[in-house]
Amino acid sequence: MEEKVTQSRARRSVYILPNLFTMASLFAGFLGVLWAIEGQFDMTALAILFSCLFDGLDGKVARLTGTSSDFGVQFDSLADLVAFGVAPAIMVYQWQLARFGRLGILAAFMLVACGALRLARFNVMSGKTTTSKKFFVGLPIPAAGCMIALFFMFERYLPDDIAAAVIPKACLVLVYALSFLMVSRVRYASFKELGLVKAHPFSAMVTALLLFVVVASEPWLMGFLLFSAYLISGIFYTFFILPRRTKLREPLQELS
Repeated sequence: MEEKVTQSRARRSVYILPNLFTMASLFAGFLGVLWAIEGQFDMTALAILFSCLFDGLDGKVARLTGTSSDFGVQFDSLADLVAFGVAPAIMVYQWQLARFGRLGILAAFMLVACGALRLARFNVMSGKTTTSKKFFVGLPIPAAGCMIALFFMFERYLPDDIAAAVIPKACLVLVYALSFLMVSRVRYASFKELGLVKAHPFSAMVTALLLFVVVASEPWLMGFLLFSAYLISGIFYTFFILPRRTKLREPLQELS
């Protein structure tokens, strides 16, 4: 009897673990909101990036321990909306968009609204077995939030005169672009099925090590460039690679 009680407690503890990471992500997002309101944008950007780290860990822990649940999916989405929707929207509005008046308000709201729609669509599609796990449909909201945070960090690499002239308008365009990409049908790699890593573990380890060294040398610049590359990769795959693959399959279907 005592053994069964112990096993039951251990099982409950395992179920709690991924939700603790989600709670940490939510807390980081909440701090990001507070710091954005206070104008501490450096701290807001860091909070968003830490939230992304916790968000990645909760899903991996849930899959490794076999404790994925509908509750976890919904809780994760609510945390994501705060950390990668509300916090970046307030930050970018206070930082640059306020000067554009109603257009800036609309842009900040679009970031939150499209993020909410993206999460709702993901939750509906995740329950369908026909959905491919290799790709996300639409830009994931964590990528959008981190892009805003890293764009703020990237500004320090620009000369003051160029930053003053370019950053405000670029920021407005970026927010609208991110909002559109989140609700679009553009496909982005999910990195959930890492068959190549399993097939070539040593090469994958060396690549990961080199990537870590490069990012560590200039974390804000390299982080911004990596997320920018991810942003472009989905557009390139959807509009250039995917149509070619579809055309190649059509003759094969006719022959079969």
